[in-house]
Amino acid sequence: MTEAPTDAQPDLNPDVPGARPDRPLTPVERAALLEAEARRRTPVALPPEDGGPRGPEPTRYGDWEKKGLAIDF
Repeated sequence: MTEAPTDAQPDLNPDVPGARPDRPLTPVERAALLEAEARRRTPVALPPEDGGPRGPEPTRYGDWEKKGLAIDF
């Protein structure tokens, strides 16, 4: 007894994260997706803020304090 044929296509983009497996990619699309994945994996080290506020981020609460004065945005 043989199995019925399936309409399943092979995975066209197994090595490209974020790509649809059912659609072929152009070389430009492939390069863009691979570059985006490399950027996501690279940690971004930001320098510490110079002269910024101490304590929790003031914009979380909708106001900013400078020399004891609170300023609403």
